[in-house]
Amino acid sequence: MRASRGRGRPWTAVLVLVLAGVLTACSNTPPPPVVTSPVSPSAPLPGETPSQIVAAVDDIVGGYNPHSLADASTVTTALSQLLLPSVFRPDVEGELTLDDSLMTSAEVTSEDPFTVEYRIRPEASWSDGAPIAVEDFSYLAEAMKSQPGVANSAGYELISSIEPGEGGKLVRVIFSKPYPGWKTLFSNLLPAHVFKDAPGGWPAALADNFPAYGGPFAIKKIDTARGEIILERNERYWEKPAAVDRIVLQRSEGPGMVSALRSGSAQFTLGGVSGDTRALLADLGDEVALHAVPQPYVVDVVLRPVGPALADDTVREAIAALIDRNALIEEGTKGGDSADLRASAQVLPPSSDKYAHTIPGSGPPLERDARRAYRLLAEAGYERKAGSWVDEEGRALSLVVASPGQKQPYGRIAEALTEQLIAEGIEATAVQPPARELFGSALAAPVDLDGGAAGEPAPTNGQVGIDIAVIPRAVSVDSATTAASWFSCPAAAQDDAAGDGAGDTEDGKDGGDEGDTGNDSGSSSSAASDSSKTDTPESSTASTGEAGANTPDTGLVVPANPAGFCDPEVQSALDAALTGETPLKQSLAEVEPEVWDQNVSIPLFQLADTLAVGSGASGVTPGPALTGPFSSAVNWTRAPR
Repeated sequence: MRASRGRGRPWTAVLVLVLAGVLTACSNTPPPPVVTSPVSPSAPLPGETPSQIVAAVDDIVGGYNPHSLADASTVTTALSQLLLPSVFRPDVEGELTLDDSLMTSAEVTSEDPFTVEYRIRPEASWSDGAPIAVEDFSYLAEAMKSQPGVANSAGYELISSIEPGEGGKLVRVIFSKPYPGWKTLFSNLLPAHVFKDAPGGWPAALADNFPAYGGPFAIKKIDTARGEIILERNERYWEKPAAVDRIVLQRSEGPGMVSALRSGSAQFTLGGVSGDTRALLADLGDEVALHAVPQPYVVDVVLRPVGPALADDTVREAIAALIDRNALIEEGTKGGDSADLRASAQVLPPSSDKYAHTIPGSGPPLERDARRAYRLLAEAGYERKAGSWVDEEGRALSLVVASPGQKQPYGRIAEALTEQLIAEGIEATAVQPPARELFGSALAAPVDLDGGAAGEPAPTNGQVGIDIAVIPRAVSVDSATTAASWFSCPAAAQDDAAGDGAGDTEDGKDGGDEGDTGNDSGSSSSAASDSSKTDTPESSTASTGEAGANTPDTGLVVPANPAGFCDPEVQSALDAALTGETPLKQSLAEVEPEVWDQNVSIPLFQLADTLAVGSGASGVTPGPALTGPFSSAVNWTRAPR
């Protein structure tokens, strides 16, 4: 009996517990919280991850104005293709074709006066919502005529006025003379409404960023310290959206480019690499496609005939004879793709289908000739004493050789050239003023085109005026524009040569009576309506508005080209080619020998980048001539793995 009762007690306890649980469930007291382990957030779905293409480039240095020689670089060309609108763009064959993402039409409507009408798409606008309109055309035209150090300005100099219509979407451009190369104008338009009020104006507005853009991409971040630029699809773009969400430009040196392609951290690389780096890229195998991409710049050694020494033609010829051009080319190209683009012509670049050597077949500058140089220096009144060339008063022949800032290959070439001159008894000093200072003041300082220096040379970075400059020469699709932009006389000097005295310049500014503005380009802004007109670009201290007004009693003018070169005979041939009066080939037959004979310009080579495309991206090609791969970026996609 005891055993039976002992076994029954647990059942009683269970019953009590069950009843207690039922009573608890019926009460108002909430159950205790359930304690669980935290769950990590799920990874984003593949469709939510931005598609991204990374390009390793050799530099992302600041200064992104595509119209400024001071800002000439691979990354500047790339960003202009991604961010800025253009009226015409080269197609795959290199022919200029209307960009219908911006324009509805552009056509010549009159031959007398030569007039072109542009119609802009109504929906075309800048990233801040402002319309792309006539004021952007006027602003760029005025800047190209008034700012120093701009690239390929000759066509803009022919513009007499710009008239608005259709609410600013019609742009009527009237020229003083016919201009067959008119399709080259108004590429890489800039937002006038931002630029004209920007601190520092034209020189500074694109110093380190873009205040507004009108292309398929937008700037998300520019970090020059980290060497990175991030661009994302421009959601305000009115046309076909970019296929990828993001493009990243990352600064990388040669070996880093090779590693980035090998690891897949970059989909392609672009830069002026050495021959050794190019060989390493080739060793990556068939999955990496290599291309040479000529840039729209030729590296030029400019012997400026405006200083105390080189204004003497004989001295300039002697210095040209001392230059070892081959050694400078080797130093500048380092065996890269530029080495195959030796520039032995003054106008046409080596990448042109019509290119041909025009350099004299023997002697300087093709071949160095020290004996000839010594004889010429003696004729000019110099004598070599204690290893230095000195004049009759015992003053040493001293030259300043400049290159733009820390930019390469210009700095290396300038240093090598300085060493060559020092070895021959010339006191030579290499200076590297900031690029904007070099082009904005030092090479734009007033000079006396009748010969000799215009008073004291303009100080540059603590040094005297520039005698020799190693700088980029911009190359236009229209070779007549290239020639006129690089070798033309200032407008005032052209008027003097034409028998007009020192009166109205070609851009409508009067050298004597400020009240008479003539009817040329100075009226381009005032011709617009109040709602469409734009202010003249902000002037820097070296702008033509301040240092460039022609002064009849002194003959001082701002040089039209970095050399300060002006030859009336050459000028007439340049004008005939620019206006179509004479075929380009015929004009160049006159221009090329004369310029070589003057020993003002010694071209070295055309810059070229090496493009290495891996298997991670589709649609990346070398692009049209002088344009580069970024012209097709809107169609790039990530290749499937």
